[in-house]
Amino acid sequence: MLKQGLLIAGLAASVLAGNIKMDLNAKYGANNFHTKGAQEFASLVKDYTKGSVNITVHPGSALIKGNPLKAVKDGTVAMTDMFIPFTSGGGKVFGVSALPFIANSYDDAFKLYQLAKPAYEKTARKWNQKLLYSVTWPASGFYSKKELTSINDFKGVKTRTYDKNSAAFVNMAGGSAVALPWGEVYSSLRTGMVDSVVTSSSSGKDGKFWEVLSNYTKINYAYPLQAVTINLDYWNSLDKNQKEALTKAASEIEKSQWQAVRVEEKTALEELAKNGIKITEASPELKKELDVIANKLLTKYLDGANSDIKAIFKEYRK
Repeated sequence: MLKQGLLIAGLAASVLAGNIKMDLNAKYGANNFHTKGAQEFASLVKDYTKGSVNITVHPGSALIKGNPLKAVKDGTVAMTDMFIPFTSGGGKVFGVSALPFIANSYDDAFKLYQLAKPAYEKTARKWNQKLLYSVTWPASGFYSKKELTSINDFKGVKTRTYDKNSAAFVNMAGGSAVALPWGEVYSSLRTGMVDSVVTSSSSGKDGKFWEVLSNYTKINYAYPLQAVTINLDYWNSLDKNQKEALTKAASEIEKSQWQAVRVEEKTALEELAKNGIKITEASPELKKELDVIANKLLTKYLDGANSDIKAIFKEYRK
């Protein structure tokens, strides 16, 4: 309670001074696609509020080492971005975007996001924060030392996965899923703790995976979301015009980033290929084998889901 009282008192002093300063924790490095989006968001907010709201973006998880939902809830940081499927406390709904082979394109992923957005917002409110915007990553693929041609190639692999869904998927395919923070992935590939990774072309580019792996199979596993939230006490301290300005900036960044992600994927794939990664499309046979596992996971996921989540998929399949 003392911490919350100090936060509110500090906000009140900031408002009286006519200027609000907020820090935004960005999970990934300064050159990452999502971090650049956060920087542009901060720039738009400053412009639209005529300088009355100033957001400083801190790349590389400089401000948060633990759970981002809790950090924003407690006011440890005013704002953060977060990889939704990997965020503890998000419940079942935060796993929607990372379910395998539900979305098969960026258009599919955006449709699924729009349907799931009210549930994301509801979860954010439970954690004393407001969802400002969300943007997909490029589709997740499979990095490995050997080419992935059939389900049999999963046998014996040690794969870094990013959430419960991807872990279950790899285990059901015959591999062994390993949970690791992103910052430990490269060194773990170096030491052999893992020998494969489920992630995007963009992450593979940022991680320089060509130094430790040789193949990337475009299985289009999922289109997981990265979201930006703000602490509700900070949000409520803003006046009407400032709130409208942040909402406008968030809407514009969301729209532009959903377009830019397509360019990001193309650029990342080119960079991977230039540095020696062999890029292949998943064969029809492999897709069929993976779909069998994906359908089993979806059935299990929906069996324990609440009515809100079931409604998302009912509408999505129309």
